Amino acid sequence: MSRKAKTSGGGKLPSERPSKLCAACGRPFSWRKKWERDWEQVRYCSDRCRAVGKGKAGA
Repeated sequence: MSRKAKTSGGGKLPSERPSKLCAACGRPFSWRKKWERDWEQVRYCSDRCRAVGKGKAGA
């Protein structure tokens, strides 16, 4: 039997998924299923970075 690479994320391989740079830490992060509907609005890679980013904007 032949095995295929597991593809999640819209049927794309992990290396083919879109990515962005985090607005708080500057690290790259890639598309996740939970961000499927609002990928255009996602700016931060994690809850921690979102808290840091919001703190900067409010100061």
